[in-house]
Amino acid sequence: MGKQIQVGVVGSAVFAPRNPERTSFEEALHAVTHAALRDAGIKIEDIDGIVVAGNDQLDGRAITIMMASGSVGGVSRDILATPSGSEHAFVLGALRVRSGLYRTQLVVSWSPLETDGIEDVQRLSADPYYHRSLPLDDLSTHALHAVALEAKVPGLREAAVTVTETNRRHGSQAHAEYAPAPREKVNIEQGKMLRYPITEGMVSAPAFAAVAMVLASDDWIAERQGLATAWIQGMGWATELPWLGDRDLSTLPSLAAAVEQAYRESGTDLNKPDFDLAEVADATPYQQLVAIEGLGLCQREQLTQAVASGTFAKEGAMPVNLSGGAICFNPLFCTGLMSINEVANQIRGKAGAHQRAGVKKAVAHGASGGAMQYNTVVVLGREARENVK
Repeated sequence: MGKQIQVGVVGSAVFAPRNPERTSFEEALHAVTHAALRDAGIKIEDIDGIVVAGNDQLDGRAITIMMASGSVGGVSRDILATPSGSEHAFVLGALRVRSGLYRTQLVVSWSPLETDGIEDVQRLSADPYYHRSLPLDDLSTHALHAVALEAKVPGLREAAVTVTETNRRHGSQAHAEYAPAPREKVNIEQGKMLRYPITEGMVSAPAFAAVAMVLASDDWIAERQGLATAWIQGMGWATELPWLGDRDLSTLPSLAAAVEQAYRESGTDLNKPDFDLAEVADATPYQQLVAIEGLGLCQREQLTQAVASGTFAKEGAMPVNLSGGAICFNPLFCTGLMSINEVANQIRGKAGAHQRAGVKKAVAHGASGGAMQYNTVVVLGREARENVK
């Protein structure tokens, strides 16, 4: 059996215009692509293949890869697209490098605001699958998920409010340049009830952003000295049943399966993960809470107490979402890749204002689909897997 190829993140960028109505989709993709290439110190000619993640419905166009190809350098270059989730594009890019057929991959995802009604688009997308008399959008599934969790965990409402406050504080410190919303004072409990029990203050309005990451094989990285690298130590992904009525929404078997895959591959103890921080899905604070439990960062019985004591805050023992997450800045479709990008930047020492000192190993989690139907877990570290003890 030949040597197993290790994959590292060597470049990344996020582009989020202050005035999205003045920035075209193509301009955003071109800007983020070249920023990520500059971060890696390479040119597009050094990229063997590209994986993009976009959603036709949210983009307001058919076959959105056709519009994206030119801006990301895909003309006359190997390029694939996945519409299921931005985190899936990262996994696909990493697997392509591991295959040995490619030495480098550019992964790009985006979430524009080119449709008039995002909720209408989501309902239309769900209609062929759910056939419900009442429309079902993402926020509705998030609310059903939250109700199921509240019924199982006493005091979870208070914990959700605390998570929201903590993430908004993190976001105001981390990304004030493109996420001004966290600086605003929001009354979380008394805000408008959007879908019970989720209030307006618990979520962030859809935002326009694009994110790009450069992946490379260990031999390619070895040929270039001094590259700041975040090594992929483990990955896992799994899917829930599509019908919400067939699921116990207070549990996430798909997250457990993804965790088991990623932790086994990375040599992480399932019962005592040795992470310095985590970035997790938080379209609502309830998502963050169930992710914290699912990743093994805290048992359900201690969850509310740990939140109240500040365990997951910036100063705590296990910081979660130092970036502020989607609660602060919510480019709907690419939040999963944003989380992976944030962890990679922490490992590479390029997280900027919210850099945590001494980060050696961390975990990123992405979720998409109705009530967190799809779950992806990526463990990143300063060392490649073959060097992990």
